Amino acid sequence: MTALRPHPGAPLAPVGERRSPAVRALGLLALLVVLGLAVIASLAVGARAIPPLEVLQILLGQNTGQNAVVVTDLRMPRTLIAIVAGAALGVAGALIQAVTRNPLADPGILGVNAGAAFALAMGTGLAGVSGPFGTLTLAFVGAFGASVLVYLIGSVGRGGASPVRLILAGVALGAVLAGITRAVVLTDRERFAVMTSWESGSLLDRDISLLGPSTPFVLLGLGIALAIASSLNAVALGDDLASALGANVMRTRILAVTAVMLLAGTATALAGPIAFVGLMVPHAVRWIVGPDQRWIIGYSALAAPSLLLIADVIGRVALESGELPAGIVTALIGAPVLIFLVRQRKASEL
Repeated sequence: MTALRPHPGAPLAPVGERRSPAVRALGLLALLVVLGLAVIASLAVGARAIPPLEVLQILLGQNTGQNAVVVTDLRMPRTLIAIVAGAALGVAGALIQAVTRNPLADPGILGVNAGAAFALAMGTGLAGVSGPFGTLTLAFVGAFGASVLVYLIGSVGRGGASPVRLILAGVALGAVLAGITRAVVLTDRERFAVMTSWESGSLLDRDISLLGPSTPFVLLGLGIALAIASSLNAVALGDDLASALGANVMRTRILAVTAVMLLAGTATALAGPIAFVGLMVPHAVRWIVGPDQRWIIGYSALAAPSLLLIADVIGRVALESGELPAGIVTALIGAPVLIFLVRQRKASEL
């Protein structure tokens, strides 16, 4: 086993024990159960507690009372958005960690969050764009544009878009965009009020109609991720060895970055910058299933939305009045859990 290599470009060696396919399949089934329980909790818990059995009756159309309005009109939109955004963030995190061969990488490393915040600030505050579709479009275009720019910057010179160059370009561009955004917002807080809720990663009052135009991008990103999973296993061994094994390193890297753009960009546009989900979940999953990207992607797609839903539920009951945004709760949960995982021998032998 090799020691932890958190620096970019370090190959990901096997981690943990070899699990049989049957054991891994049981793990997927267990995650499906956890996700189902998290969905029920998301629909049942809030300012007005609704018994889980009544929630099930409402979902089956057997109950149309006053609580049905709370479940279907208020809690269902944020639950569905949490599922879509969480799955997108989890898989995006798995991809970016595989591409950069860095177990501590996060989807935001491609400038996704900074690009979305920059476009949203410019569009809403300066251009007067409003409404859910307007803000969704701005955030997605900003996230996608920043990711493309990071890849182009990282591709300049010999060797193309290496992991080190991608990380350096992403950090540099993200810092510049974040600085400009913060400077502009501070000039007139009232004018840029929409940024407050969005930057906190709150799922409150999200418009369910946004899922229609967003879900195809997420499905496309997930499809790309599954298609290149085997190639990512080879790329994780290093460019030279991957080429020797017949993998097209450049094509795999481009497709992976494209998938990250689609997944992380859409998730950020839907729910705002959610911290730690794309970093912690793939890291924890790798500790459980080992280095096979096919299983990591599958597990992350189920574990990440479960985490986001649980964080949202905790945020609803954590304060006596009001709610704590899910993005803040994930950071509070993620930091100590990630520290614990990094300190474990199995988790650090990547």
